[in-house]
Amino acid sequence: MTLRSLLRHEALLALILALALAVLAIDNERFFTAANLLNQGRLMTEVGLIAVVMTFVIITGGIDLSVGSILGLCAILVGVFWKTLGLPLPVAMALCLVVGTVAGFLNGWIITRFRVPPLIATLATLALYRGLAEGISQAQSIRGYPSWFFVLGQGNFLGIPTQLWLLALVAIVGFFILRFTAFGRATYAIGNNEMGAEFSGIDVTRTKLLIYSASGFVSALAALVFVSRVSTTRSDMGTGIELDVITAVVLGGTSIFGGRGLVVGTLIGLCLVQVLKNGLALSGVKGDGTIVIIGFVLIAAVLISNLLKRYSSD
Repeated sequence: MTLRSLLRHEALLALILALALAVLAIDNERFFTAANLLNQGRLMTEVGLIAVVMTFVIITGGIDLSVGSILGLCAILVGVFWKTLGLPLPVAMALCLVVGTVAGFLNGWIITRFRVPPLIATLATLALYRGLAEGISQAQSIRGYPSWFFVLGQGNFLGIPTQLWLLALVAIVGFFILRFTAFGRATYAIGNNEMGAEFSGIDVTRTKLLIYSASGFVSALAALVFVSRVSTTRSDMGTGIELDVITAVVLGGTSIFGGRGLVVGTLIGLCLVQVLKNGLALSGVKGDGTIVIIGFVLIAAVLISNLLKRYSSD
């Protein structure tokens, strides 16, 4: 797929987003307010952090279904390290990031070392990490974090929620790496033709290990933001978040077959999903109705994108 067609997909998606904003703003006066929009930005941060790196994963032709379980495991561990083991909270947070990175590395190692399809490998570790989280927590939640910890998930800087600054930083780094570095070009090459990439001198194993490790790292980072936002830890945190992440990435134009995608598209897809969820909730649409409408938008966007791709190729 050419850059021209990618821009067409993003332009289409941005148009749908603008249309959704306009319709929902007219339908409900509470929707288009600064307080509501900033709050929605706060809610979508955990999904956004993981979606940025998931874009890399899917561009290589892979998938990571274990991100929600890594989030849940790291959320439990930050409380266990701090309150049960008595470690200083900053140390517990650092260890949490290490555990998430190791969990991601394990995914990459299984996929590259044993040639296990990413879908199967991460489906297995999804169950493994969730089981560990539930076993460690014993259905107990941990509360009572110090007030400074809540700055990450509940604070503001220059009037903007703190976690949105964090999401912006991760998105800028991801965009730069994917668009302007040799690592980004290697990511696209692996997704287009893995064997060809290997013959051309690209270290496919190392690239994939780094990407899956980064996926685990941002999942742990999302766990810290999540715990800070809701002020407690639970083993079921992050359940189902992988579907929201994959929806944002695929809706943003990243091919599930690999080889194409941009971080900008993922961010637009993320905003569109969150806007629809919020607007429909304010309009009184129930949860199942929201899922149906978002599914319809996802299918429509993918079909129209494919039509545009076919048209541009003629």
